[in-house]
Amino acid sequence: MRKHRQVRNIPFRMIIPNMITSGSVFCGVSAIILTSHGRLVPAALLICFAAFFDVMDGRVARSLGGGSHFGEELDSLADAISFGVAPAFLVYTAYIGPESGVWGPLSASFFALCGVLRLARFNVAHVPTGPFQGLPIPAGGLSLASLVMAGAPVTPLAAMCAMCFVGALMVSSVPYCNTKRLSKHNVNKVKLYGMTTFIVLCFVVLREKAFLAVALMYIISGLVRFDGAAWIMLDAGDERSAEDKE
Repeated sequence: MRKHRQVRNIPFRMIIPNMITSGSVFCGVSAIILTSHGRLVPAALLICFAAFFDVMDGRVARSLGGGSHFGEELDSLADAISFGVAPAFLVYTAYIGPESGVWGPLSASFFALCGVLRLARFNVAHVPTGPFQGLPIPAGGLSLASLVMAGAPVTPLAAMCAMCFVGALMVSSVPYCNTKRLSKHNVNKVKLYGMTTFIVLCFVVLREKAFLAVALMYIISGLVRFDGAAWIMLDAGDERSAEDKE
């Protein structure tokens, strides 16, 4: 009876973010199934939808004050499926295949393993106010899925190298932009609107290749030590002025 009462007393504000995270799991598993049936582009699109759910669950949890350790663990498990296993299987099926022998499965497994290690390190060592240490697994998974959406003419060897390279970035110490520190009080609106306009233009001009272009720019930004979030943020004096105006 006590356990039953505890389940009934879970606040609804804590259930909503976990329901959104469940949408990411649904997309990841569906992407794997579609990939096995040769529906590669729809599978890649589902991985993109999983990224949408991954962004929204955190935002909803913060806005409702419904974050929990259970939600954090569920989010990590969802990310492992949607951005680790699903993209690795997608690229293996689209570009590599059984003709590669043992190296194809090894490269796909290496990417998924690096993603899981990245999530474990994030859970125990992440500093919320600083940049990410290593490429976030959603960015890694999207970068692989974007190859399929763009219809990139990738050879099996290049696909295996891409998975190993992106996987290595996930477990590296390369700093990557963390947009979670941005809020309406600490952003330079001119820079924010400029960057947003640039990204929108990429999708208008490049269309299905835009995801690949944006993914490559994000990967390169870490390698050249460009922190987009820090570039957009106001300095301390400007931030105080913006708060005083409000």
